[in-house]
Amino acid sequence: MASTADIRNGLCIKYNNDIYKIIEFLHVKPGKGPAFVRTKLKSLTNGKVLDNTFSAGHKIEEVRVETHEFQFLYAEGDNYNFMHTETYEQISLNKDILDAPQLLKEGSTVKVIINAETEAPLSVDMPASVVLEVTYAEPGVKGNTATNATKPAKVETGASVNVPLFINEGDKIKIDTASGAYMERVKE
Repeated sequence: MASTADIRNGLCIKYNNDIYKIIEFLHVKPGKGPAFVRTKLKSLTNGKVLDNTFSAGHKIEEVRVETHEFQFLYAEGDNYNFMHTETYEQISLNKDILDAPQLLKEGSTVKVIINAETEAPLSVDMPASVVLEVTYAEPGVKGNTATNATKPAKVETGASVNVPLFINEGDKIKIDTASGAYMERVKE
C-alpha cells in the first residue's frame, strides 16, 4: 500500500475496481483545513479521464507494472501491431489504449506498460515529440498574416496539424505527442 505522498506522474493505481494511471497531480495545502492531493486519472481499460481528490495520508493501492520497449510495425484496422525490441515477440493492441495513434510512424519505438501480475498490456507511452514530414500544405500567401497565423497541414502518418504559414510540403516538423501541436521545423 502506498500513500498520497508517493503519488507521481505515471503511477498506476487500483481505484474503484479499475486500474488508473496518474497523468497530473497537485499537492494542495490550504491555509485552513487539511492538505489534499488533486489528481487527474486516466482509466487504462476504457481511456476515460476523471478528476479525483485524495485527502493527505489516504492509502492507495499501487499496481506493479513493467515497462518494455516495443517497435511499432503496422496498423490493421483498429489494431496496432508492435514487436518487443529484445525478444522479438509481437503483440496487437487496440488503438483505444494509445494516446496519439495518428502520430505513430512505422518503425518508431514506444514504451508499453504491462501489468506484472496478469502480463496484460495496460498503456502505450509515446515519446514526448515526434518528427514527421509534411505531405500536404496549402501555400502560404505573403502578407496574409496577422500574428501567429496557422494553416492545416497533413503529415506522413495522415494526421492533420495546424502549422505556421512558412511550412511547406516536404518540410520536417516536430510535433508534441501530448497535445498534437506543432513545436518547430526541423532542419536536416
